[in-house]
Amino acid sequence: MAKPLDIIQPGQIIPTALHQEMQKSYLEYAMSVIVGRALPDVRDGLKPVHRRIMYAMHELGLTPDRPFRKCARVVGDVLGKYHPHGDQSVYDALVRMVQEFSSRYPLLGGHGNFGSVDNDPPAAMRYTETRLAAIGNTGMLTEIGEATVDFVGNFDNSQQEPTVLPAQLPFLLLNGSSGIAVGMATNIPPHNLGEVVDGLIALIDNPELPDEKLLKLIPGPDFPTGGEIVGIDGIREAYLTGHGSITVRGVTQIEEMPAPKGKYRRSAIIITELPYQVNKATLIEKIAELVNNKKIEGISDLRDESDRDGIRVVIELKRDSNIPKILEGLYKQTALQNTFGTIMLALFEGQPHQMTLREILNHFLSFREETLTKRYAHELDQTESRQHIVEGWLTALSNLDDVITILRNSADGGRAKLELQNRFDLSDRQADAVLGMPLRRLTGLERTNLQTEFNELTVKVASLRKLLSDRNELLKALKKDLRSLKKQFGDPRRTRIINLGTPLKPIKPRKPKPTFEELQAAEQEAAAARKAAADLKAAEVLRSLEAAMESSDEDDRADLGEDELDENELGEDDLSETIASISIVSPEVSPAPIPAPIPEQSSFNLTLEVESDRPVTPKTRNPASPNTPKAAKATPKDAEPAELFIFDREVEVVVEINPAGFIRRMGQTIYDRSGQKTSLSTRPSPAETCPIQTEFVTVNDTLIVLTRSGKAFPLRVKDIPQASGSAPGQPLLELLPSSVSSEGPDAIASVFLLPDDLENQGLLLLTVQGKIKRIALTEFPDLTNRGLVTIKLKDDDHILFADFVEEGDQVVVATTMGRVIRVEINAETLPIASRTAAGSQVTKVLKLERFVGWAIAGYEDEFLLMSAEGYSKRMTVGLLKLCNLGDLGQHVFQFTNKGDRVVGMTVAFPGTILRIKTDRPSGSFVTQLAVEAVPLASRENKGAQPLTLEPGESVAQITIVS
Repeated sequence: MAKPLDIIQPGQIIPTALHQEMQKSYLEYAMSVIVGRALPDVRDGLKPVHRRIMYAMHELGLTPDRPFRKCARVVGDVLGKYHPHGDQSVYDALVRMVQEFSSRYPLLGGHGNFGSVDNDPPAAMRYTETRLAAIGNTGMLTEIGEATVDFVGNFDNSQQEPTVLPAQLPFLLLNGSSGIAVGMATNIPPHNLGEVVDGLIALIDNPELPDEKLLKLIPGPDFPTGGEIVGIDGIREAYLTGHGSITVRGVTQIEEMPAPKGKYRRSAIIITELPYQVNKATLIEKIAELVNNKKIEGISDLRDESDRDGIRVVIELKRDSNIPKILEGLYKQTALQNTFGTIMLALFEGQPHQMTLREILNHFLSFREETLTKRYAHELDQTESRQHIVEGWLTALSNLDDVITILRNSADGGRAKLELQNRFDLSDRQADAVLGMPLRRLTGLERTNLQTEFNELTVKVASLRKLLSDRNELLKALKKDLRSLKKQFGDPRRTRIINLGTPLKPIKPRKPKPTFEELQAAEQEAAAARKAAADLKAAEVLRSLEAAMESSDEDDRADLGEDELDENELGEDDLSETIASISIVSPEVSPAPIPAPIPEQSSFNLTLEVESDRPVTPKTRNPASPNTPKAAKATPKDAEPAELFIFDREVEVVVEINPAGFIRRMGQTIYDRSGQKTSLSTRPSPAETCPIQTEFVTVNDTLIVLTRSGKAFPLRVKDIPQASGSAPGQPLLELLPSSVSSEGPDAIASVFLLPDDLENQGLLLLTVQGKIKRIALTEFPDLTNRGLVTIKLKDDDHILFADFVEEGDQVVVATTMGRVIRVEINAETLPIASRTAAGSQVTKVLKLERFVGWAIAGYEDEFLLMSAEGYSKRMTVGLLKLCNLGDLGQHVFQFTNKGDRVVGMTVAFPGTILRIKTDRPSGSFVTQLAVEAVPLASRENKGAQPLTLEPGESVAQITIVS
């Protein structure tokens, strides 16, 4: 028998243990805070207050195309209809949704004072105005009326509100979230929309996508205030476990401040970007406090020059201050560098869960698939309903005379409706529609329009049914929507991630950072392994040169090392290494090609690189002829350079840039003209530390950094950190203004040292779209960190090649179709242009054609072309006709197969060696070839094939080695 219910009488006191009541009440309170206030939903990324603000503004019609409305009106609607809490808490939430420095993609737009990074309070809600932002309206609310989400009653059941908004993007990741609940908290960083969309599409295509590939698509957070993320271990831990610590620092640059007459110029540290959620005013106060307490020395002045164009905090330094030490102190003792503690906690099915990056993306995809299914089901229902009505109208029009007779003979509308249903088998809704049909529907044109509409509705119904019955079609529609939103709202990444190329470390247990001794030992092991592989591959070369070495003079052989070598003391490995070095460096190279392709990881002398995937031109002349052109520049980004050879006794320091983007300054290391060694060891170096560019300069020199967009920035050699041994130096981007990035139009295109003769030389630029321009070098000495615009480019254009040129020089440009144009550089054909000029068209760029190389060449100089199939042609420049800018030039390369194309062009000096990179299914390989192996040919000649390529192998790149 069931226990009868206890009826509680008014005023009755029920004895209850205090601990039981506390436990019950506190649990109810905790769950109310967790579910109803503090934690976001994984589906739309919003807390209840933000969701209610968005929905209330949607109900008010505050779309992006409508005027702004006072925030007080919005707050009043939210309080009165959906959120019975304090008005200030609602207004604070609304303000954060407007602030561009708080939200990566603000969901609301605002007019008025909504606060600042200095923590200035916003104006009162009666002064400020707001409306939905485009991304908030499109990405959150466009599907709200299509039965995509469930609605529930509000606090007094007088209104209906959505349980979740039909978000089309994972705003939990895009804008992040932070909140403190009871016994738990969440802190999710914002991310870049384009990267997140790429990750979603990749997971749709491959639900089992490996974590490493997912982390390449979404490399890390992207904060609205920019800044830099230092290290990737914290990112990886946060993404794979849902909990991690990410180090974020502000962006600084070094500038020279103008000084009064007779005073020394001083340097200043300029802070242009702050870490996320750092108060600028508090940061400045902290720096001032540290300076006053003498915890940081070397700072003479501190001021805030920020304006509407961005943040600019100037820290002026005393003369001869130690800039790296000051920066280190700022990072350590102020919020210029801090830690973002990531806790990826969100509500899933009404319960709090700590989630990984993959789980958040998968939950969103499941939700999006569900909302799309509901949307298409609703759309199908509406379409079928309309089709049903149109079908009834068409039936009536097909039997118009009978319909008119029935209407004329019926006593009232009810009898007419019944007769129509019986006579033409119409439904109740169709009969009502026929009776309500206006007379204009009876015209012939209207009948044609109705038939067209019916046919279109039939096609749409079939399409919707296919979407609902085939999950693959639904996923295609989902990807199409994501790509459309990315195109509409995607933007470049603002936060740079330093050390992206370093190997990922295991998450648990965390390994301590390796010591210098451990790094040195690892380098030696890698060098030994690489040396053994190179010896094995080059065995035939070593045997052929061993006999020549035996007849060498004893004194000459001693020059090969720093210590005196004895023939009996040389082991086989030592001899292999020594001979390999000679065979690569010697300027007296046999014209015959060196046999046996060498794997790409082998060591070679490397010349300058400007563009990662195209050949460019270095700044050295052939010693044999002072009028010969500059040799073609070198190698692709993934090529593996090694040995460094210097032939200038007057330089003081060496600046190296390696493939990971690190730059370092070293002490002078000299090789004389005969190759005799003094102080630099030619030991192999790890690939990640091998220089891709080397400049020989003095400490007082200034390098010029040119971006793909054509903007030039200065880089003083004395600001480059001194390094030696295995130390990679400092990321090059850290020494440049924050506007320079690792990708896109602001990526680095070229780094070069200005020549001494600025009056008689100019800088020649060539773009992808074929724009060529010459500017005066006298523009560059006054460079500042604000940069110098060298050319005006269209959005789809960027710098391809850059080189120095003198009056009367000739430039030869080649394309993939074997077309070559030769133009003389003078005041008439290509005068010195202003920095903001767009340049002249060197030649028309045909469809599917691109430039593969250029060279500054003389009449008697030779150049070499090579195609993907290995066909080569060496010609004299004088065989080409001299063209005007804009001419099509001449075709000089005859292709054997239709699909072949020219992949590279370079000047061919006598005695120089080509380095040829080829791609095979098994990987990339590098082969050396003397230029004399390619015979001189006329313009009509077909050319030769000095290389024998394997099936599936093709030439990817040619460069000059020596």
